Amino acid sequence: MLGVAAASAAVVLSASTSALACNIRDFSATPECDGDKGVIKVTDVDATGVTATVAVYLENNGSDLRKVGEQEVKGSLTGTTITFAEDWKPNAEYRIHVTAGKLVNDDISPNLTTPSKACKTEESPSPSPSEPESSPSPSPSPSDSAATPQPSPSPSDSSTPITPVNNAPTPAVGDSHLAETGANSNTGLIAGIAAALVVIGGAAIFFGMRRKGSSNR
Repeated sequence: MLGVAAASAAVVLSASTSALACNIRDFSATPECDGDKGVIKVTDVDATGVTATVAVYLENNGSDLRKVGEQEVKGSLTGTTITFAEDWKPNAEYRIHVTAGKLVNDDISPNLTTPSKACKTEESPSPSPSEPESSPSPSPSPSDSAATPQPSPSPSDSSTPITPVNNAPTPAVGDSHLAETGANSNTGLIAGIAAALVVIGGAAIFFGMRRKGSSNR
């Protein structure tokens, strides 16, 4: 009876120890948002407090695309959570691998898949307001152009040569012909005296010749 009781106690103790040992079921992962940024949180509920190493990988068609990061965690009965900063995209897939000494060397199954909605919504650019079309300015009507005074040309802009002003005195109307010929009002008197002298000279010559002829006879 003592042997049976001891064997039973050993089996129970072994089962209890196996139940308390660290295993992959003690780890879980969730995608969350920290404001506009995405994060991946891994929680360890291993009551034995075994130190484990957690590595997160971004998957692409069943292969590791890149390593997001790696951290150590020591579990607790209430759970210990570590956070990986990862601005994940919608419907992305991540592989979480856990290593805890010789107890755990496995992936959390299934792989982590992010939600279909990202933490930050892309804002569509608002269309810029179109510029109003400028209306053509109305052409001036004939009445407007006629009413507008046109500037008179200045003396410097005129092409007509300027005639110099003659400051000489203008002769009187009655004396215009005399000024042109060089005669004056005494012309008739002088002509009469000249004619008389011609007549007197001719008569003197005539009488002188007659006297000379008479003396020669």
